[in-house]
Amino acid sequence: MATPSEKLAASLEILKGLQDKGNIAIKSSELTRTHKERLLKNGFISEVYSGWYIISSPENKQGDSTSWYSSYWKFCAQYLNYKYKYQWCMSAEQSLMIHAGNWTVPKQLIIKSPKANNFKTDLRFDTSLFHMKSKFPLKSEVEVLDGLRIFSLSNALVNASLHAYTQNATDVRTALSLVKSSADILNILLSGGQSIIAGRLAGAFRNIKKGKIADDIIKTMQAAGYDVRESDPFTDNLNISFSSKDASPYENRIKIMWSNFRKIIIDTFPAAPGVPKNKDKFINSVKEIYVTDAYHSLSIERYQVTPELIDRVRNGSWNAKDNDADSKQRDAMAAKGYWDAFQMVEQSIRKVLNGENAGEVLDNDHGDWYRALFGPSVVSGLLKPADLAGYRNHQVYITNSMHVPLNREAVRDAMPVLMELLSQESEASVKAVLGHFIFVFIHPYMDGNGRMGRFIMNLMLASGGYPWTVIPVQQRNKYMKSLEEASVDLNILPFVEFVSHLVNEGMKGKPVANI
Repeated sequence: MATPSEKLAASLEILKGLQDKGNIAIKSSELTRTHKERLLKNGFISEVYSGWYIISSPENKQGDSTSWYSSYWKFCAQYLNYKYKYQWCMSAEQSLMIHAGNWTVPKQLIIKSPKANNFKTDLRFDTSLFHMKSKFPLKSEVEVLDGLRIFSLSNALVNASLHAYTQNATDVRTALSLVKSSADILNILLSGGQSIIAGRLAGAFRNIKKGKIADDIIKTMQAAGYDVRESDPFTDNLNISFSSKDASPYENRIKIMWSNFRKIIIDTFPAAPGVPKNKDKFINSVKEIYVTDAYHSLSIERYQVTPELIDRVRNGSWNAKDNDADSKQRDAMAAKGYWDAFQMVEQSIRKVLNGENAGEVLDNDHGDWYRALFGPSVVSGLLKPADLAGYRNHQVYITNSMHVPLNREAVRDAMPVLMELLSQESEASVKAVLGHFIFVFIHPYMDGNGRMGRFIMNLMLASGGYPWTVIPVQQRNKYMKSLEEASVDLNILPFVEFVSHLVNEGMKGKPVANI
């Protein structure tokens, strides 16, 4: 007779077979009742909607949303393709967000289908789908990306509501920046005789300094006999220009965020003291404030059923809780790596105090920091040597966050832009806040992004003579919430106020424990 471990292993084999087919959404009919109940009991699947499940981790605590948020987009693609037989499409506004590289999990995803009937499907963690009955777009109007059916870029811009320009200005501007020619948009506008939308789009393109496209739209529509009146749908102006070369949405999105956030930071932050004359005294203050309570990793891979896991379950060596000895060893290696990396950050600060450009120093040194941070874990065998190779090659997710970090290709587009912006920025406060925020927004490494982000923040603070600033463990929830609001809602103010307060208190000499 099979042991309980062997029975669970058999159920995991079935689950792995579904996973290997690319399934994130598991229909109840794909599992027998016995396998389903066994996997549910042990935490390997969780229910999303009546009869629909996702693969999850037994280590997830009650209320942990990570498995859901990391599965969200693939679940929606599978569920909607099954329900509507591919006759569905996201709204124009959500399509624009995807084109702009914004994969944040929405509270409500609006989808359109001729088979829909204007109803809502409630999903996990207060998310939902709204099924809007609508004429199905032509094939030429729709693109498929990772199984998701979205309006093409031109059609999304033409069909987006005026509301999108005020509520999602960063996404709309990013999408507009990707347009290289007016041809596709004009084809749609002329076919539909859409003079009001033509005026709006012309104004939007001019707002982001794409005047030629704006002029082409106005002149062509007028030549066709339409009365077009240009109007700017945005409520503010953008102070950057986009390159004519092909750029990824991620590059342009980061440039727009930097421009939008810059004034908020300057208006909120205390004035920079300036690079200290007594550099040795400053370095000694850095050494004195060294802390070992670095946060654990903020990122997490989507949970996978592996052959190794099945073998451990089968032979009875699997336990949902970490082995205590392994945990202590991991903690020890993390502490050693943090100390090693801290010494390298100190060397980088010395370079900045001696007049080197902080952005260029970071660009040259941050790989060394990362290797120092995780070198002890590789030497001890906890990590593979390949983990030190550089930027990640797989998708990561942040625990309980609706923000989805950039994909591996986007990381390679975005990191040089971040370094360029840091090198060009004159205000230390802006470099500190956005160096930290945009780094963790990108999440370029498989692990250690939070620790690296705080190192970056302090290197940039040093460039203005600000003291080394610790994020207190007791304020972790406030810190994480402010980062989430900046990432998901593009509201940087709570994070700016949070860091500004800590820096201000540090400048007064107040102990970290009392902040």
